[in-house]
Amino acid sequence: MLAHDIVPALREAGWVVTAMDRGDLDVTDPAQCVAAVDGHDLVVNAAAYTAVDDAETHEAAAFAVNAVGAANVARACSRAGARLVHVSTDYVFDGTATEPYAVDHPVAPRSAYGRTKAAGEWAVRALCAESWVVRTAWLYGAGGPNFVSTMLRLAGERETVSVVDDQVGQPTWTVDLADLIVRLVDAEAPFGIHHGTSSGQTTWFGFAGAIFELNGLDPERVLSTTTEAFPRPARRPAWSVLAHNAGEGARPELTMRNWREALAAYLNAVRN
Repeated sequence: MLAHDIVPALREAGWVVTAMDRGDLDVTDPAQCVAAVDGHDLVVNAAAYTAVDDAETHEAAAFAVNAVGAANVARACSRAGARLVHVSTDYVFDGTATEPYAVDHPVAPRSAYGRTKAAGEWAVRALCAESWVVRTAWLYGAGGPNFVSTMLRLAGERETVSVVDDQVGQPTWTVDLADLIVRLVDAEAPFGIHHGTSSGQTTWFGFAGAIFELNGLDPERVLSTTTEAFPRPARRPAWSVLAHNAGEGARPELTMRNWREALAAYLNAVRN
């Protein structure tokens, strides 16, 4: 979903892009990574095992992609002299904070997915000095299944939908994140960890209400519920708000628009 928008964003910025999916490159294979990276100046690693619940019972498979795969890509970039953008997640944190997580806040993942992504961050920073780790959260976009499309589908199937109101985060459009990644590279921002999420914050319930409202539907059809009422194998962070202007090397100008403004733009784009 993210790569779907990163590729055209880079091309529009003047980059000659080689796009690879799982059929073209297995990131768990070191030799394939070396061959794929050779001759390139920049690599954006959007490959990830993102089945959060499935990772609880298949952590080794998730680790192979999110940690070993990240290490293979980072090592290949270092060998080729290529810079690396590695995409990570809010799940590396414990989700119990009450203020936005700074980029240098200690990681403390509470799920298998989070553990494997935290290991991937460590590998990238250890193996490729010229790398940016970009953490994001609550992604939606035209390139794959997402919360927005799910809500619109349910709106056509049910009179009401119940959505959790005790998890707080920053809904982020993949188009905006792709733009941020391009700006991060073009501005030669300091290497290290950056946060790539929309400005502002809301709950899943608030997000769903906005989706209904901006589509001309009655937001009262969205009912509030709790995480406890919808138990899942993987623990969901109650707090997924990432700070954009805190931490060493942060760039205040490399921020993103408010989540609600981005959502309106996305819905307008998919309607047209």
